[in-house]
Formats: sequence, structure tokens, C-alpha cells
Amino acid sequence: MKPTQIKHYLAQHEVKRSRTIVIVDYGNVEKWKVSLGWLIGIAQLARLVRSFSTEKKFLRRFYYGADYGPHESGTELIPWSRSMLEQAAANSLEVVSKRVKYIHSANGYEKKCDLDVEMTVDLIRERDNYDTIVLFSGDGDLVYALKYLHETYGKEAIVFGARDHVGREIFDAKATGVIKDIFFAEDFEYRLNRDRMRN
Repeated sequence: MKPTQIKHYLAQHEVKRSRTIVIVDYGNVEKWKVSLGWLIGIAQLARLVRSFSTEKKFLRRFYYGADYGPHESGTELIPWSRSMLEQAAANSLEVVSKRVKYIHSANGYEKKCDLDVEMTVDLIRERDNYDTIVLFSGDGDLVYALKYLHETYGKEAIVFGARDHVGREIFDAKATGVIKDIFFAEDFEYRLNRDRMRN
């Protein structure tokens, strides 16, 4: 999608912004930097989110694994994790977090934190407050929930992901009409760069 097409789409979406819920699966978004080669800052991400949803903060939802370190009894967030949560809150994102689990592996520890249930529950709970869903995640795990919301309540879904991080289930759901559009983060990089130059 070219910048002129994005501008046109966002102009058409303007009337929907107050009735759009954005679900940011930051654990998924953070992985995009591997294939894209650029770091997605929270402030730039929040501005991009506001291109789709405005007015009601609770409709701009940021899901993040809170890291208290490898000890189960730890009560203080590691500095990086605390900073991410603070930045998300400061940029008018509704933060939903869950403690990261450290699982023993051959290499020491692996971190795990799955927020799919929380995202699904929130989508269903808030269904009267939105008509359109914008999902910042290429993970296909939420397709079942999107299908239910589309078929039962007529909700329209858009997926925003990096090209190498969009699951086959997402493309299949678009083919059947469950997902209306798929946007690729690479195409929006010019907006992120523009935001960086403004700072």
C-alpha cells in the first residue's frame, strides 16, 4: 500500500475512529523489529494507533507481559519492563498486563506470557462500544474470536502486522470475509519516520 492509498484509507476511516477498538499485542509487535530492521517506539506506535481510534482511551488497548525477573517471589518490575508500561500509559494507551513466566530450558530460562484470553474477553466485553476492530498482531490465535464477533455481532476486523509475521489463519479469514483488510507495518514506516522527525 502506497502512502497516498494509506492517507485515503485513513481519511475514510475518520468517521469510524470513535467506534474503533485497537488491540495491540505488544509481544507480537516487538518481534517485527527482527524482520523490519527498525525499532517501534511506544510514542510512535501510540500515534499510529490514534490514526485508527480516538476519544475513548479504553478502546486503545496495550497488552504487555510485565517482567518481574526469574524469581517467582519478585515484586519489582525490571527497569525495561517498567519503562515500557509507563510509556504506554503516558501515551494514552489502556494498559493490560500479566506477569511473565520464566520457564526452565536447556539454555537457562525462556520467557512466556500469553494474553490471548485477556484480549478475547475484552473484545467480547466491550462489544457495545465499538464497530471496528484493529488488531496489531499477525498471530492467528484470535481468528476464532474475530469470527464469532463478526458472525454474531457484525463486527468488522482489520489486522495490522509485518509481512513475515502474519499467520496463514489471518489470510484464510480474509478470504472468507471474517477479516476485512490486512495492513503491513512496512507500508506505514513513512508515518513512523515522519513522527520521529517531529520530535
